[in-house]
Amino acid sequence: MDSQALAELTARARRLAVPGTRRVLGLAGAPGAGKSTLAARLVDRLGGLAALVPMDGFHLAQAELRRLGRTERKGAPDTFDAAGYAALLTRLRAAEPGTVVYAPAFDRALEEPVAGSIPVGPEVPLVVTEGNYLLHDDGPWAAVRRLLDEVWFLELDDRRRVHRLVERHVRFGKDRPYAERWVRESDEANARLVTAGRGRADLVVRMS
Repeated sequence: MDSQALAELTARARRLAVPGTRRVLGLAGAPGAGKSTLAARLVDRLGGLAALVPMDGFHLAQAELRRLGRTERKGAPDTFDAAGYAALLTRLRAAEPGTVVYAPAFDRALEEPVAGSIPVGPEVPLVVTEGNYLLHDDGPWAAVRRLLDEVWFLELDDRRRVHRLVERHVRFGKDRPYAERWVRESDEANARLVTAGRGRADLVVRMS
């Protein structure tokens, strides 16, 4: 993304960050579209006006995925605690004076969520959250969209996006043939679900 596009997106996010209020900006998009990168850059540029709370902290633990028989589908909508994510967004929107809300993070090295990792103080006017299913309208995910003041849908050329995904999996310990199969059979099935929600976004952002 060039500097002018980033500056324009930062300005739009800054308009949501009104001191004395609490708003939530969501970044949605298919796996590998650049959500976490853009979210982190926006929060960095906004300084103390924004906090980053990724959806990935609501992955179910590996032990629970094994119990449910969903290990090979990790990343699909039913491998997250969607209701828990919606409950956290509800708490974040309330921003009670004197109360820090703690959000979970996802440790890619461990492949596990880690509770209580991200503190969000009540004085922070904007929460930026990013994840695949912010615009998904099935089951408990349907509650998420109305808890977000704006949602941006990030798009990236599929060839580049798939290449990024494979390289990410390899970087975190998967061998390349396994990573390529996982992306083809799991990540891309999820990508099709995610893209179906594109029309419910407030803004479509072309990534590069």
